[in-house]
Amino acid sequence: MRFGFALFLLIAALAAGCSDDILMHGEDAPPGGIGDLAGSYVLNGIDPFGTEYAGRLDITSGSGSNRYLLQWIVPETVQQGTARLDGNKLIVDWQAAETSALAVSGTAEFTVTVDGELYGSKRVDGDDGEWRETAYPIDADDI
Repeated sequence: MRFGFALFLLIAALAAGCSDDILMHGEDAPPGGIGDLAGSYVLNGIDPFGTEYAGRLDITSGSGSNRYLLQWIVPETVQQGTARLDGNKLIVDWQAAETSALAVSGTAEFTVTVDGELYGSKRVDGDDGEWRETAYPIDADDI
């Protein structure tokens, strides 16, 4: 398990190193042309202080059409969320998992690209900062 996560972080670092912009992404998908978003993603982000981070985002189907469950594994925390797809936008409510040191929650909005990537921002309730993230789909075998 540790080897798989280390490999995952290496893939995330390599994806970030492909450009000066760690949050690069493809063109926005047309609102009616979104496939199933369920799967695993390598995540690159920048916090409100300009610090870059990498992680993993797992998306599973939720209860209903265009509904999803999300789980972020990022440095020092695990976050969980529920989302709905509205056109090509994934609208998310999230919170830190019970095992996390900080009990934070917030919202996020991601745009889906033609390549199945997700890019957008997360906000923490009661905080003015914005976390920008891009998630790139990967095969489960790659982790």
